[in-house]
Amino acid sequence: MNNLSNRSSEFFGNQSEGSNLLWQYVQSLNPETIAHLSKPSPEAVQVIERNLVGMLGGLPHEHFDVTITTTRENLGRLLASAMMSGYFLHNAEQRMGFEKYLQAVESNENGN
Repeated sequence: MNNLSNRSSEFFGNQSEGSNLLWQYVQSLNPETIAHLSKPSPEAVQVIERNLVGMLGGLPHEHFDVTITTTRENLGRLLASAMMSGYFLHNAEQRMGFEKYLQAVESNENGN
């Protein structure tokens, strides 16, 4: 156990310069920017909802009394899956925005 403790302190104590720069950048952001980055887009929410309904089943609640029973471990896995989907979708949205921006810049350069 002591060896594991030493490894974790080595890992966290000797972080690379790049991760320190990222951490410094995140700390420099104002609360409004952090709130904006933390809020999922409506499109991402819809995709995650469809994914969860696909996993759990999608009977309309106004016509059916549905109860889902699971274990704590499986519920944790479902939450982790939803979170990872959210991170993935956020990154995909950012990439799409960057690509649109670059295409606009390229078309402006070619047009001038």
